[in-house]
Amino acid sequence: MRVISVVGYKKTGKTTLVGQIVKALKGYGSVGTIKHLHDHKIDATGTDTWKHREAGADVVIGVTQSELVKFSLDNDIVSALDELADAGMDFAVIEGFKDSRLPKIALGEVDAPDIVIRLGKPEDADIREIVSKIMDQPEYHTLESLIKKIRTSKDMEKAGAIGTFTGIVRAVTKDARTEYLEFEEYGGIARQKMNEICTGLREKEGIIDVLMHHRTGIIRAGEEIVYIVVAAGHREQLFPVLSEAIERLKAEVPIWKKEHTPGGQWWVHDKESR
Repeated sequence: MRVISVVGYKKTGKTTLVGQIVKALKGYGSVGTIKHLHDHKIDATGTDTWKHREAGADVVIGVTQSELVKFSLDNDIVSALDELADAGMDFAVIEGFKDSRLPKIALGEVDAPDIVIRLGKPEDADIREIVSKIMDQPEYHTLESLIKKIRTSKDMEKAGAIGTFTGIVRAVTKDARTEYLEFEEYGGIARQKMNEICTGLREKEGIIDVLMHHRTGIIRAGEEIVYIVVAAGHREQLFPVLSEAIERLKAEVPIWKKEHTPGGQWWVHDKESR
């Protein structure tokens, strides 16, 4: 899933531009949107869904013939993006969240990080340029989104098993505690190498498809770093390839890891070479 956010102050035309982008992206795949509602409350006091939450429900889902609305606690932009990725969206267009580290189209003079295009007003937009810029963004994946993607593989009807691996940030190693890890890659080379590994593994007997995704940036203790998904005709063919994919990703993909602990921080490859 590729992600873009539209930000700007009030009355700058954010919703208009989001609509234009959604219409353009529909020619390339499925599109989900997220709207930052700030302090607006959707689950109005006195409604049945409100009463469910007041009774202590952690998640409440309202269903009609045309709508499904989920009410939950402690939400943020990451949990919203995960919802869209899990639903199998190809694109996510966000209105708002100007302080996030998402790539952004800025309207007017709004101050925000990670701006990739700045426009005076929606009428200034070159939609073809915007679509091209979105296509250049790194993919956002969850384990569920990769499973959905592998299920669309052309020979999936021959598969008898899907195996997955999820790597997470280990909080404690012996007596050392890790607060978070920071991952960096250079200019898309990591993605290119992962594609090469997957292509090679697909050639093995009985393998239907192989997908992998490595997150970058700051990932905190207990959070997910890497996903690998393998589809195969039989489990005996699957497990050796899943294991090989894990080891090759670690050995061959150029992603640098910086460890942050209460006692200091260091690039892991520097420490290992001492």
